[in-house]
Amino acid sequence: MKKAICLTLFLLSFRLWAAENPAGNPSPNVFLVTIDTLRADHLGCYGYSGIKTPSIDGLAKDGVRFASAFTPVPVTNSSHASILTGLYPSSHGVTDFGVALSASHVTWATMLQRKGYETAAFVGAVVLDSKVLAPGFDQGFDYYDNFPPHTGKGHWDVEERRGMEVVRHAEKWLDQPHSQQSLTALPAGPVFTWVHLYDPHDPYEPPPPYSEIYREHLYDGEIAYADHALGDFLAYLRRRGWYDNSLIVLVGDHGEGLGEHQEQTHGIFLYDATLHVPLIIKLPQARDRGKVVSGQVSTIDILPTVLGLLGISPAEHMDGASLQPLLAGAGEASGRPLFGETDYPLHFGWAPLRCVRAQSAKLIQAPRPEYYDLGSDPRELHNLYSSAPPTQSKLQALLSQHQAEKNGGKLAAAQAQLPDPKDRIEEENLLHEALLESDRGHSEQAQLLLKKVLQRDSSSALAFSQLGELELKARDYRQAAADLGKARQLRPNDSTSAFYQGQALFALGDFAAASEALEASLRLLPEQLPARILLAKTYLKLGKPSSAEDQLEAALLVDSNNPEAQIELGRVLLAEKKYPEAASQLKTLTEQHPSSEAFDLLRQAYAAQGKKQLAAGAAKRAAELKRTSGSQPISSPAATPRQ
Repeated sequence: MKKAICLTLFLLSFRLWAAENPAGNPSPNVFLVTIDTLRADHLGCYGYSGIKTPSIDGLAKDGVRFASAFTPVPVTNSSHASILTGLYPSSHGVTDFGVALSASHVTWATMLQRKGYETAAFVGAVVLDSKVLAPGFDQGFDYYDNFPPHTGKGHWDVEERRGMEVVRHAEKWLDQPHSQQSLTALPAGPVFTWVHLYDPHDPYEPPPPYSEIYREHLYDGEIAYADHALGDFLAYLRRRGWYDNSLIVLVGDHGEGLGEHQEQTHGIFLYDATLHVPLIIKLPQARDRGKVVSGQVSTIDILPTVLGLLGISPAEHMDGASLQPLLAGAGEASGRPLFGETDYPLHFGWAPLRCVRAQSAKLIQAPRPEYYDLGSDPRELHNLYSSAPPTQSKLQALLSQHQAEKNGGKLAAAQAQLPDPKDRIEEENLLHEALLESDRGHSEQAQLLLKKVLQRDSSSALAFSQLGELELKARDYRQAAADLGKARQLRPNDSTSAFYQGQALFALGDFAAASEALEASLRLLPEQLPARILLAKTYLKLGKPSSAEDQLEAALLVDSNNPEAQIELGRVLLAEKKYPEAASQLKTLTEQHPSSEAFDLLRQAYAAQGKKQLAAGAAKRAAELKRTSGSQPISSPAATPRQ
């Protein structure tokens, strides 16, 4: 029976491929467009009348629209990892920001690259930067458009590129000749390009004219702007003559709460408001254009579908299943249950959640479990769990089987005893609003919101951490050290709070305590360059120049051109009376990164060796640079102690 099914799917795949690629036609270009935080029910083609989304609606007319597509997780990194691998989060392991996508999980890019595709990714938010919060996401990409180094302004999770900037980057790359093809004409080899538009993610701040048109519904304004950016990209593909023969996938990574179930954003709950996403697949030559599939599918099904359409064998097992039978009209629904999970509540000390969804019912595993009859209650407002309907038992058995077979995010006993997120959601809303107020420069308002959180829950590690960071920025070092210390007590594995506390203690002149905090931070996250440099400065203050030198050498292994690490190494070498070595180090630094500070240290190194003429020359250059640059130090101002 299994052999017969496999043969049928193979013949179906071959038939679709042959129909879309007659003899002589090149392999289709493949374009993946992911739009962040995009609810399906806020698009025109999904029946929403409050918005104009002509580009997405037009793509739906040219392609196949899936009316009931769901993400397995409402968190950006985790959901994109699932799209790129065809795996549930509990399988690929990317359950949080900064968790690496293992090379053992082969992605779209790698599999298509092996088949001769040129591959590139263009991301709209730093949360998907492969050098920062999304390590491993760049595997298989010839080019991955990461962000410039962090400027120190704002929080990582609000650093984004506007949609038009993202598509301009993609179009510029596509216009350039590459190693295997010339893109000045129809490419000799196919391309796979991933374009990520982040605009609908909060804060909702659409540019004009969308900010005026949708002034009462700014979230919709962001979607309309993202649709405009998509339209620019699709028009570009048409101009290049690539649109018709391309395979284009558009999908939302997750939805948005918008206050439903009291969740303003996403990540905490597993209701359809944040799991139901748009999914449109435009086949080459507009095959099956205008078709609508009503059966429920998952975003983990996209990759196996694309591979099947391209005639590529998967490199590894996938949790998702090909949607080719649905594309071919071989049934509206497979009856396959879909699973969901979120570990994001653990950030707040709350229980993680799991769910299983049938076509007409959903079971949510939580400290207070939930069961919904989706046929009569699509907004999941009436929890029927206590009445124990028969379908509930079937779903529970399916969820238990899924967790047993795949270790599908099975909850530890200790996690199940944590607070139910339903009882704490208002705290998350306050924490998030405090973060936004902080980034708007409204520090006092942010602190008031955080104190409200602590009135509700005096053990909120996140509230103490955010409060301590605000106090650090305000140079209230003593209070910052105290609040960050409380955050560390509540959450010992918080490397960020430890680093910030180290900064506050250094500024207070408590170098012994600062070294303990910084050492703890680096044990948790060894690649932190600023923490390592500050620890070196701390060791120097403690009279441990040899230990300081070790830290700086480690820092320069991470980034050999880092000017702050280089200047501090010169300072340490002077303290160790290694004058020739210090002079050599600092001379190289002044050539690469001239500054008054560097030249002054070089003067000291020359003077200590009795090289008066060279010392005088260095002193002169230091004075000149001090006059012209205002003597801006290379060293980080956050690490400057105040007694």
